[in-house]
Amino acid sequence: MQKHVVKILRTNYVTHNVKRFMVEKPAGYIYVPGQATDVSINRDGLKDELRPFTFTSLTDADHLEFTIKIYTGHNGITEKLGSLSAGDELILHEVFGAIEYKGPGVFIAGGAGITPFLAILRDLHRQGKLDGNILLFANHTNSDIILKEELTEMLGNNLINVIAEQGKHIDKAMLRDYVKEGRKYYICGPDEFVNTMQDYLHELGVKQDDIVIEQ
Repeated sequence: MQKHVVKILRTNYVTHNVKRFMVEKPAGYIYVPGQATDVSINRDGLKDELRPFTFTSLTDADHLEFTIKIYTGHNGITEKLGSLSAGDELILHEVFGAIEYKGPGVFIAGGAGITPFLAILRDLHRQGKLDGNILLFANHTNSDIILKEELTEMLGNNLINVIAEQGKHIDKAMLRDYVKEGRKYYICGPDEFVNTMQDYLHELGVKQDDIVIEQ
């Protein structure tokens, strides 16, 4: 398994519990928007503690970016990541992932499940090809919305924020309004969320070939 030790260049919080990491990009390191890599911290006792994270940077940027939800209170890996800053080192591994853009459609994200879509949407925006794409973004509260301003700027009225605190959820009735012949459906979030969204789409007549998820 190929490994790359990279330094963190800069970090900042984009919400109260989501941290952005800009890191060095190894020479010749290539990925498709939507893909991920396993990441570990280059410290004794942590080098083999791999966790998958999605690239959120544009593919031709001179650095890599990860946008990571930090879970505190149980001394886990993301909590340790939350304590890192510029100059600390990460270990990157091989690129993987089945989520990639296959045509205009509906992106359905639950919380931090937005991360593979960030690279895809940014890439489409840069190319002027965002037309025909809609984002349904489920979060608990407004303060949980990751990069709300950027997503609003890119998508305008095609960004649909669905906030549980306001009594709103992505359900079959909501999805029915977005099911249309020829569309693709991209889903990412917690496993239960992905499975539920798939089931709703199947019940609405969407074929599995038109659904894009991480395998």
